[in-house]
Amino acid sequence: MTTTPRSLDMIRRLVGFDTVSRNSNRALIAFVQDYLAELGVDSHLTFDDDAEKANLYATLGPGDRPGICLAGHSDVVPVDGQDWDSDPFALAERDGRLYGRGTADMKSFLAVALAFAPEILARSLQTPVHLAITYDEEVGCLGAPRLIEALDALPVRPALCIVGEPTGMQVVTGHKGKLMVTGRVTGHEGHSAHIDKGVNAVEIAAELIARLRAIARRYAAEGPFREGYDPPYSTVHTGVVRGGTALNIIPGECVFEFEIRDLPGDDPAAVLAEIRQYGEQELLPEMQAVSDRAGIAWEIGPRYPALDTGDDSEVVRLAKRLARANDTGQVSFGTEAGLFHEADIPTVVCGPGHIEQAHKPNEYISLDQVARCEDFMARLIEHVCEN
Repeated sequence: MTTTPRSLDMIRRLVGFDTVSRNSNRALIAFVQDYLAELGVDSHLTFDDDAEKANLYATLGPGDRPGICLAGHSDVVPVDGQDWDSDPFALAERDGRLYGRGTADMKSFLAVALAFAPEILARSLQTPVHLAITYDEEVGCLGAPRLIEALDALPVRPALCIVGEPTGMQVVTGHKGKLMVTGRVTGHEGHSAHIDKGVNAVEIAAELIARLRAIARRYAAEGPFREGYDPPYSTVHTGVVRGGTALNIIPGECVFEFEIRDLPGDDPAAVLAEIRQYGEQELLPEMQAVSDRAGIAWEIGPRYPALDTGDDSEVVRLAKRLARANDTGQVSFGTEAGLFHEADIPTVVCGPGHIEQAHKPNEYISLDQVARCEDFMARLIEHVCEN
């Protein structure tokens, strides 16, 4: 017989907020802020440029000493075009699973932390527990840097951090980084009957994309390789291409977007330098021989660093103890953990659910995973009360 999770109502509340990244998350943040205020806990908010989205940071327990930060993002990916069996923003329980957008990625972790807040506050805490809830993780980890920057203005920063992305409650000490880049090719339009008098922006972009593909093949064949990652090498991927207006018009512009997912220790700037050099030395002279207005421009998009936390780190030892895990692992998807770790807050990733269920129609988390996270939180409470 499955026991009803203590955090079930909180999971239902958080899933009920439509926090797809294109929308504001302010309603969810306001709910959490009010919930914590009723418990006597103040929250610190930071915002995006338009104040449409907010991060929340709160401390449970003594505020004059560093503690353990539980971190996660409030935004979720879209449901557009997906075939759901139930309302994605209304929690549905079926066959030992909780269905809804964000159940796995990653509102259940946040809900467990919030549901246990009253118990945390009722105990004699020696070590504080910090809660960090961010915006726009799904579109490039845009919110976390503002929250982390604001920590410097507080009396103390966290001593360590656990990011609750779905790992099946396994302790993850490493993940790849990601750099997003937009290439913009400006050509010279004209009638396609006279291609010698134009610069075909689509074809120039295709040559650049082909070079990126060659770099990707080189990574796959030559590495560097890192055991534990799938795939065990850095990757390069072009995901969006836009260009051209009609078949009989030489395209005057083409835009393409690509990403580099880099292993810890691998530098994505090297890929960017190589593709820039190829464009400037091999393609641009031919383009500008036809039109001096032709060109190639690069726009550097969001970047989050890889995570590589040593197994001898205090946060790893603690997370393994709380999760009752003997081993650690690595994942190829990115998280905000690399940003916290880069800010000198030792960080691991450990949360309920599995990434295989995320971003899909009928996203779900099993009740067993929620129970394991609640056990993790109960052991955390014992730890912060005894230390």
